[in-house]
Amino acid sequence: MLASSLAFIDGSVTNVALPTIGRELHGSAADLQWTINAYLLPLSALILLGGAAGDHYGRRRVLIVGIMLFMLASLACAWSSGLDMLFAARAVQGVGAAMLMPNSLGILGSSFTGEARGRAVGTWAAAGAIASAIGPPLGGWLVDTVGWRAIFYLNVPVALAAILIAWRYVDESAGGEKTLDWGGALVATAALGALTVALTLWSSSHEMSAGVLPGLAAGRRPTFHGCSTKG
Repeated sequence: MLASSLAFIDGSVTNVALPTIGRELHGSAADLQWTINAYLLPLSALILLGGAAGDHYGRRRVLIVGIMLFMLASLACAWSSGLDMLFAARAVQGVGAAMLMPNSLGILGSSFTGEARGRAVGTWAAAGAIASAIGPPLGGWLVDTVGWRAIFYLNVPVALAAILIAWRYVDESAGGEKTLDWGGALVATAALGALTVALTLWSSSHEMSAGVLPGLAAGRRPTFHGCSTKG
């Protein structure tokens, strides 16, 4: 739950910091949309592959790697001197979230059975909802009192605690299962990227331009097989 709360909080906490980030890093409203899109795009495109990687390499191992990647990317976000660096770091955060989220749930599924599994998954979902709700007020308070970079530094102690708990107390599960569809992951990422760019351009210009139609067509129906996690 500590691991998944990182992804849930970061999905909402950044929204309230966008005006401050825009002023400090000199970004327009259209630019700032990519602070959110750069995170959600790899998370949405790679979450199935992240679950399949846990089935193949071991859920605990992939969970810990995902948390570490998310933590390092959070530090890069906090140290960003420009929007390009921030967008790149946010994309890496999305990759880390795509690894840790399905495997945190997969570990629950393999650790409990029967009614206990239902209670565990319900508690996991409730913790995620609470984390998402806490994100905006917490982010607003941090931005006003410390600065927008603090919302990313906050991830570090939570990530370290999650890594320690997973390393010491979580048994490895799965491993050796599932064939990873790397080609499907690339196709899904490219298709979602094209669709996101097209919709962003459309919302910015408020017209159907020549750059919008190809993106909408490219993002229509990507094929993605063999990337789900058990449990």
